[in-house]
Amino acid sequence: MLSAFTNSLKIPELRQKIFFTLALLFIARVGANIPLPGMNPGPIQDYLSNEAGAGGGLLGLYNMFTGGALLNGALFALGIMPYISASIIMQLMGAVFPGLARLQQEGDVGRQKINQYTRYLTIAICLVQGLMLLVAFSTNPGSIIPGFNPAAYGEVVLMGKTQFLITGTIFLTAGSMIMVWLGEQITQKGIGNGISLLITVSIISGLPGAVIAAYQLFTAPVGSESQLGLPQGVLMLALLFVVTAGLVAITQAQRKIPVQYAKRVVGRKVYGGQSSFLPLKVNYAGVMPVIFASAILMFPTQILYFLGKNTGMNFFNEFADTLGRGQFAYYFVFGLLIFVFSYFWVSLMFKPVQIADDLKKNGGYVPGVRPGEPTAKFLDFIMTRLTLAGALALTLIALFPDILLVGYKIPNSVAIFFGGTGMLITVGVLLDTMRQIETFLLQRHYDGFLKKGKIRGRSATRSRQIVDSTGLQDFWTAWRPLLILAFTLFILGIISWFINLG
Repeated sequence: MLSAFTNSLKIPELRQKIFFTLALLFIARVGANIPLPGMNPGPIQDYLSNEAGAGGGLLGLYNMFTGGALLNGALFALGIMPYISASIIMQLMGAVFPGLARLQQEGDVGRQKINQYTRYLTIAICLVQGLMLLVAFSTNPGSIIPGFNPAAYGEVVLMGKTQFLITGTIFLTAGSMIMVWLGEQITQKGIGNGISLLITVSIISGLPGAVIAAYQLFTAPVGSESQLGLPQGVLMLALLFVVTAGLVAITQAQRKIPVQYAKRVVGRKVYGGQSSFLPLKVNYAGVMPVIFASAILMFPTQILYFLGKNTGMNFFNEFADTLGRGQFAYYFVFGLLIFVFSYFWVSLMFKPVQIADDLKKNGGYVPGVRPGEPTAKFLDFIMTRLTLAGALALTLIALFPDILLVGYKIPNSVAIFFGGTGMLITVGVLLDTMRQIETFLLQRHYDGFLKKGKIRGRSATRSRQIVDSTGLQDFWTAWRPLLILAFTLFILGIISWFINLG
């Protein structure tokens, strides 16, 4: 595997793509640490450092997707999530409005039109979310950070409310659109899916803090509740490897439906007659059911707490507590919502009738199943069973960090790397990126990341290519302005950090 990383730098085209991707990801991380004008994230950080269980729930999920930019009050506090929300809305609207459904089937022209609508919708979502976030920070920070008291930790906003709302909304919207542009540039000129890589890097950015928190668990004073010993440390490492292997397995798992194509004679040529397969993923819905379930489960508790606060009836507060983390009702409803949204998402995205019609038009059929409607029913039956297995796996993955957090008092920053939405996204994106790099390596007759398997490179006795120094010089000439921009943003971030310390 190490030789594969070394060989990646020997291919000029792949080397440029990798360096370009790393440069844009660096810019994204710098923007996630530049505070908004008039924003003081110090009190929030002090509160989170004192409260080990703070930052969980929907707030912790969103903050993880932004790489800590949300609670830093940074320029990229909204992250790429408004664009993700707009894309999901457009996909759901495509299943409702025939006009959008036709655009989705018109190829590149329709795809460009939908992308344009998605960007417009992203701006609207950014304006609404940014304004609501800034209003909460300026009036009542405790509404988005449960338990935070400005009187005890200090004020978060240090400038006039009106000026802060106007300038902050503009900066947050611009920051989110910059993230969208960075993601598109990575997809077009870099390696991997840009939007997914931005989310993955944001999640991985919390790894150093998790390592420090895990180290503090083993160096805590003897007798304290959070003190762990060597057996627990070995068990945690074993769990990390087992969970990662399980995530890779559920991400790669698929059911291969055999497909046979009939022979067709056109002139003197014979077409078809070959065998293929239709891959159906076990986890077809991905992480969307977990995200939807987490978001929806937060609304009833917030409403109940609001009613209990304004009516003075403890019944609402007690009922809200039963839906909190660590309670049986919370995990039961959470798992039920994951199952519901798994089938809902598959019903929207998986079209067995359309797949059966396409197979019939191309002369393909599933052995033992008649073409047309019987094939559609067969595919629907198979996908229903696969979705059940995928929903069970998603439920276990989503609840495992909570088991460590509530049952074994593991900090939230450490527990999220033992499963959950973040690790599921990270594993999927890294596998996809490694697959693209491996494609480049195999095209240039290099071994891939795994020498043992169905896909193998040439033998190790082949002649090795020498690093193309001319291509490296061209790279520095082409991307020098980008590196200067990244360095400038880094300096601005350092200056802003020192100003906030003062």
